Amino acid sequence: MLRDTATPAAPAPWRRFAGLLLGAAGALGLGVLAFVTILDPYGLRAAPGRAPGPILDLNQRFMYPQVVRSGAYDAAVFGTSTARLLDPQALDRAFGGRFANLAMNAATPWEQTQLARLFLARAPAKAVLFGLDAPWCEADADTKRLTFRAFPPWLYREPLGWDAPFRQWNQQSAEIAGRALLHALGRMPARIRGDGYEVFTPPESRYDAARAAAHIHGDGSPPGTTGDANAPGQAVSLPALPWLDALLGLVPADGLKLVAFMPVNVAAQPEPGSAAAAREATCKAQVTAIARRHGATVVDFRIPSAVTRDDTNYWDALHYRLPVAARIVADLKRAVAEPRDDPDGVYRVLAAPPGATK
Repeated sequence: MLRDTATPAAPAPWRRFAGLLLGAAGALGLGVLAFVTILDPYGLRAAPGRAPGPILDLNQRFMYPQVVRSGAYDAAVFGTSTARLLDPQALDRAFGGRFANLAMNAATPWEQTQLARLFLARAPAKAVLFGLDAPWCEADADTKRLTFRAFPPWLYREPLGWDAPFRQWNQQSAEIAGRALLHALGRMPARIRGDGYEVFTPPESRYDAARAAAHIHGDGSPPGTTGDANAPGQAVSLPALPWLDALLGLVPADGLKLVAFMPVNVAAQPEPGSAAAAREATCKAQVTAIARRHGATVVDFRIPSAVTRDDTNYWDALHYRLPVAARIVADLKRAVAEPRDDPDGVYRVLAAPPGATK
């Protein structure tokens, strides 16, 4: 009986192609992972004594954790875009310490809380400034935790998880790593100063009062007609305020604790006598009570005043101009040194540490 001695058929061309394709894809994927790991676009290796990388991503939520982990700052500002124009260097001169401005565009109270917790868990803070806006007083702050902007909770873990390098294995991280390479080669500047500060408004030389007024009053709605409000007699729900209470409790007893309601234009403030105004008043009262328990100073700029009534102080209903930002820092310094209402009515001091003259 003859045995079949024919040689096995060679692999089909498509099988060779598939093998080469999978091998190339695997090699490319590992190359991207190595590229991102080496460039470290989100500063996973940032630590005291190891400076964070340049801030290159448009989304501050990915960039600011490395500023915190660097250990270069012992004071910080938290808030939204209404606090972003507060210059950390001016705050350094006013209060001492090394400030970082960690306010983020349209940050929800929950997002602000995650960043503040990370900051306060790293080392004793010398000073904190919470710039509060309307979302802190909203009834759905505990459910409306995120915006359309991506938020990476894995970057806010302390310590970072073992899987952190793999979580940045994606197209966005590769793009930011590419920017980091260009920055290292001197071909691309950092988007934001290393302490988080950025003048995100247009140059003052381009200010147009008529255009600003159109932005402020463009929809024709009277102030205080938007937002939720409780029915008469109904208890006011303010679910974000316990987070503020907990954060202030994490600040050392000898640390400066500042809470400021930011000065939006009167067009963005509730109409006096409205349900929205009553909700805001309740919110301010509860923030004041929380601050007093923790020896914090509360300064309320969110009132009708010579600043907030003057449309020429604003680019739109929420965003003031640079001279107003400088005035806020000066007013905060004065409110801490002399905790009493501003004689010109620009701010009210709602709470001050025990022993301070009010």
